Order: sequence, then C-alpha cells, then structure tokens
Amino acid sequence: MIGLFRRVRSALVQRKNAKLLDMCGLGTKLPGLIERRAARASITIGSGCLIQGQLVAERDESRLEIGNNVVVGGGSVIDCALSVRVEDDVMISYECIISDSDNHSLYPELRTQDVRNWMNGRHHDWSHSAMGHVVIKRGAWIGARSLILKGVTIGEGAVVGMGSVVTHDVPPRCVVAGNPARVIREIGPPPMAGDSSGWQRSTADVR
Repeated sequence: MIGLFRRVRSALVQRKNAKLLDMCGLGTKLPGLIERRAARASITIGSGCLIQGQLVAERDESRLEIGNNVVVGGGSVIDCALSVRVEDDVMISYECIISDSDNHSLYPELRTQDVRNWMNGRHHDWSHSAMGHVVIKRGAWIGARSLILKGVTIGEGAVVGMGSVVTHDVPPRCVVAGNPARVIREIGPPPMAGDSSGWQRSTADVR
C-alpha cells in the first residue's frame, strides 16, 4: 500500500511539474520543484534527466535551459532571472546554488521595499539587480554545496570541488576549488584500465 501511494504521488508531482515546462524530453523525471514565477518565462529540459532539486524562473525574460542526461541533486536550486544554460551530460550534486543575479540591489536604500513586496504578494522589483548569463558546458561536474554566481561559464568537462564559490569562468577540463574557486589541477586523459591511482586522485575533491 505504501509503495502504491508513493507511485501515485510521484506521478502527480511529475504531471504537475511537466505542465510548467515549455519542453520536457523523453524519460526525464521531475521529483523536485519547478517554479515559473512569470507567465512568459521559459524552462526547457531535455531527455533522460533527473531533476531532484528546484528550478526557478523569476521574470518574463528568464530563460532556463537544461540539456540531455543532466542530474540536479536534491536541495540544489537553479535560480534564473536572466539566462541559465546547462548543457548535456552535466552532474549538479546536492545543495548547490546556481544564480544568474544578485536578486537584490547592493544599495540598502533600494531594497527597503523588498520584504513588504513579498509579504503583500507584489512582484519583486528586479530593475536594480545585477545579472549575468550562466553557462555550464557539456560534461561538467558541480560538487555538493557549491555556489555558481552570475556571469560565470563552467568549461566543458570541468569539475567544481565540494563547497566552492565560483565567481569567475572555469577553463575546460580543470578542477577548481575554494572560496573564491581557483584552478588546482588540469584533467588529463582517463587512467588506463586497472590503474586505480588516477581515479583516486581525480575524485578527491568532489562529491
């Protein structure tokens, strides 16, 4: 009985989330949360994805695009006010935050109404919030509890170490870590079959 209840609940969540998407590819599972906060915002997801986290499109101008074979782990949030593009074969671990804006003004005088707007159900004023496109290229891996900030491009095949804060572009096939994240090594070719030393070194900094 419990198993049946879970399957029914999962199917209802899947159906509800899919209705909020402009496109949902074949075999994609949506157990997470989809929030389309503006009528003309766009969210598209390719095939074979697993979205356990939260996808948010904030404005009519928001364009959130996820490719094929992408995982967004539980507790992760992709918050799109302008443009976030996640290419194919990307892994985003749990409790990551990816945001293409500051959400609020840096000037205290310009954010005094934000709380009142929320409490009274008014739309947030984005006119004073800095924004920048975010792109996560094919095959990248974002480690758990990492933060990807506005205007950042994560290069193809790059790895962001667990708990990193990424404020600048990451080169392809590099491992970055820290706050702010810095390149700590390049990623060479895969190890030969039977050589576990390369595998152990390559996975030491992420989850």
